[in-house]
Amino acid sequence: MEPARKSDTAATSVGSADLFDASTDAAAVISRDGAVVGWTRGAEALLGYSAPEMVGASAGRLLAEPEAPARVGGIADRCRAGNGWSGMIRVRHRDGRPLDVLLRVSAAFRMDGRECFLLSAREERGRWTMAQSVLDGFLARSPVGMAVLDRDLRYVWVNGTLEQLGGVPQEERLGRRLSELLPGLQGEALEKLMRKVLATGVPVTDYEYDGWSWADPHRRHAYSASFFPLVDTDDTVTGICYMVLDVTERWAARRILSMVNEAGTSIGTTLDVLRTAEELADFAVPRFADFVVVDLLEPVLGSETHEALLDDAGSAPARPALRRAAVRSVREGCPEAVYRVGDRVGFLGPPYDARTLIKGDPLFIPVLDADQDPWATAEPRRPDRIRRFGIHSLISVPMRARNTALGLATFARTTNPAPFGSDDVLLARELVARAAVCLDNARRYTREHTAALTLQRSLLPPALTGGTALDVASSYLPADSAGGVGGDWFDVIPLSGARVGLVVGDVVGHGISAAASMGRLRTAVQTLADMELPPDELLAHLDDLVLRLGGEESFSGADARGTAAFTGATCLYAVYDPVTRRCTMARAGHPPPVVVPPDGPAYFPEIPAGPPLGLGGMAFEATEIELAEHSLFGLFTNGLIQACDDVERGMARLAEALARPEPDLEKLCGTAVRDLIPGPQPDDIALLLTRTHALGADHAVSWDVPDDPAAVGEIRALAARQVTEWGLGELAMTTELLVSELVTNAIRYAAPPIRVRLLRDSRLTCEVADASSTAPRLRHARSTDEGGRGLFLVAQMSLRWGARYTGEGKIIWAEQKIPAEQRISAEYRIPDERETP
Repeated sequence: MEPARKSDTAATSVGSADLFDASTDAAAVISRDGAVVGWTRGAEALLGYSAPEMVGASAGRLLAEPEAPARVGGIADRCRAGNGWSGMIRVRHRDGRPLDVLLRVSAAFRMDGRECFLLSAREERGRWTMAQSVLDGFLARSPVGMAVLDRDLRYVWVNGTLEQLGGVPQEERLGRRLSELLPGLQGEALEKLMRKVLATGVPVTDYEYDGWSWADPHRRHAYSASFFPLVDTDDTVTGICYMVLDVTERWAARRILSMVNEAGTSIGTTLDVLRTAEELADFAVPRFADFVVVDLLEPVLGSETHEALLDDAGSAPARPALRRAAVRSVREGCPEAVYRVGDRVGFLGPPYDARTLIKGDPLFIPVLDADQDPWATAEPRRPDRIRRFGIHSLISVPMRARNTALGLATFARTTNPAPFGSDDVLLARELVARAAVCLDNARRYTREHTAALTLQRSLLPPALTGGTALDVASSYLPADSAGGVGGDWFDVIPLSGARVGLVVGDVVGHGISAAASMGRLRTAVQTLADMELPPDELLAHLDDLVLRLGGEESFSGADARGTAAFTGATCLYAVYDPVTRRCTMARAGHPPPVVVPPDGPAYFPEIPAGPPLGLGGMAFEATEIELAEHSLFGLFTNGLIQACDDVERGMARLAEALARPEPDLEKLCGTAVRDLIPGPQPDDIALLLTRTHALGADHAVSWDVPDDPAAVGEIRALAARQVTEWGLGELAMTTELLVSELVTNAIRYAAPPIRVRLLRDSRLTCEVADASSTAPRLRHARSTDEGGRGLFLVAQMSLRWGARYTGEGKIIWAEQKIPAEQRISAEYRIPDERETP
């Protein structure tokens, strides 16, 4: 049945996309007595009768066979029994011609009280027959190579396409086997596969193989073959037929894609420039080439900028400075290489100058001639190596990434007889492009890592001293290149009253931003420590600073510029007083310190953890402990204890390492770090180790001062006598004046009790404590003023002075520098015979 017209289809179709959609069939509804009840446009298109002509008329007028009425009666009985029917029947078109249609009749149903049947039909088209000559022409001219072989796998018939693919004429093939004609096409493997098909009768389809043929002996081709048995009428296998299609282009594209994907996992595994160059050479030999060299611009190896490639006039030099970064060969020792790794490489002469690197187009020489002028001109040794080792084909691809010239990768073939082709140039470009991106990433990272490490080391204290209160040793290890430089820092800050401030911290993140943030925090801690703030208050001020810095960077769009915003840090701050041997400390999300008493096991003091810096809104708590003289007190960052993947185990190992009896503090510090961190680590590591000392009664003396101006003279005399007994007679007069001014101010402006203390360590310190919290103020008195010059005189005569606040009030202190010779004599002064030992 012919399909309905487009308009008819639109009128009758319900839009179904099912494969068995019959919406275009001719359909009609016939009653039990043969009258037409319904007639569709599809029926009108098939038989030529319109609906007004057929509805109500007898359907018998459509039958074209004499025996049709009896057959129709049988069909009707079947359908009344509840079964449908389908089959071929001949009907007559309105113009009188017969039509063979495929008719489907539904089971009987009732409509308006009448028994009816639904009929649908479509024309059955006759099958097209093909003459033998047409079939022979199709087989001979088919774009697919075809052949028939007997059971001995000898050619019986070959079409012209297969002759062209193999390059062997038909008359030479007939009676001979494939392995005899084309040994370069894996003939034995193909014949083994065909024997399996003959034995099992199971076809093999789309079997791919590659090799050379006589039709194109200089290029490797890929083919897809299908094999199936030829079966006689009695199911006897009489031979085999195979069809071959040249799929070289598809095979080459797939090979390129596969090799590039494989290169993605083999090249760029590290952020090291030289290692990345070696990975490119390792990957290409022997997969792609027999000899590979990678030469990089000297600025790339030195992590310098690309401007080093240009001369003063802004143009590229004729001979760029290249150094060999990697060389690989299928021959042991790479004898083909004129230069070795690290050597400065001479580039080819014009026109292959620096513009070749900048432009980025590959140099492709399918057939290399050693006598060509550029080879001999640039390097006289090259022609000899080319001839000796048979370098016959070459591809040189400039390495470029992000508009930056990086170097040159050269691929050559020696033992492989096939020259490079255009597909190989495409593959070489893809491999080099991928490696160039990895190289540029490594170059950029190396430059940033070096800058961050330099910045971090410049911000760390060059030398640490704990004065007479502490012996100090430290160890710092930056993270390996994969992890990036972090923001760990530590410091030892001398405070008034022979006290020492110890701090260790860790900024979140890595890189230059973390190192710069570390420098900010270290400066802030030093400033806040000079203000004599207790540890908990110092951390509170530091927390406010981190919040403000984070807000400023976010507001200024630091992230958009590529710099990570300040996200937070951890910190521990401790103050040790050698006079009382008390250590006050507070921490902000940082690991607690480790304490190793001289006669006891190591332990970690229980200090409230506190929130990390940058969260805000939470308080910090200070804890005070007493340290026995010669105790070890260590501060560290989490990288030291997290290397074990278990913080508690790492802390236990640290305590065990520091508990060793080692008098040399520097040696103990270095040994502990090496034991805990034997190799590269992903995070910075800092360990600040101290051994405590105490200032005994011979280094500190104090007096209570009555709230009476008359007491100033007595205290002044006591101070002068004590300084003289310490062997510091040259400082006695200055000390008298300082004590007089400080005590007078305390009696006049402060509240009792008042106490004076003298401390002798590396400096001579005079302290006056009172119960007032009023801050002292340095005034510049006028010439007519009778007072107001006390603190001004103190500032002029002392090395430095200041005030710190305690729970009972404040302490105003002033320090004097002890001359070196007097400091020694004071330490080792021989008592007078009249003095009591």
